[in-house]
Amino acid sequence: MEENVILVDEQDNQLGLMPKMEAHEKAVLHRAFSVFIFNNKGELMLQQRAAHKYHSPLLWTNTCCSHQRDGESNIEAGKRRLVEEMGFETNLKEVFSFIYKAPFDNGLTEHELDHVMVGNFDGLPKVNPEEVASYKWMRLDAIKEDIELHPNLYTAWFKIIFKESYSKLTYA
Repeated sequence: MEENVILVDEQDNQLGLMPKMEAHEKAVLHRAFSVFIFNNKGELMLQQRAAHKYHSPLLWTNTCCSHQRDGESNIEAGKRRLVEEMGFETNLKEVFSFIYKAPFDNGLTEHELDHVMVGNFDGLPKVNPEEVASYKWMRLDAIKEDIELHPNLYTAWFKIIFKESYSKLTYA
């Protein structure tokens, strides 16, 4: 059964629900979230998306991301998806939100009001191979440099978040 996404206006007011693929086909603005997990060395956990994902397969991105379910808070959604994708729990804090639009080669478009959350974790994740091909820890300055050298290795939304909000991506 396909999940619905929450359609929103630019102020994040809920307008209704729509099947996820339909929202991506029609490029309709919907609510989403991105989780950034840091370790005590200040390194960010990146995930490489699984090879069979319908867009951005095998690209590197933030620790996890997805869409909130109807009635679910941003933090609840972030914690749920962190367990589903990376296999661990930790506290999260929302730090900012922004709107972006990114078309993909397959005709789909991400048009999201993205809520960005941060957390801290120093253990080993138990990645879900249905969602994640690999993971690694990197310093923010190393990520910034690698995005400049190899932009085609990263997801569109991660590059946008990173460029627009580099200074906000620290765990306090």
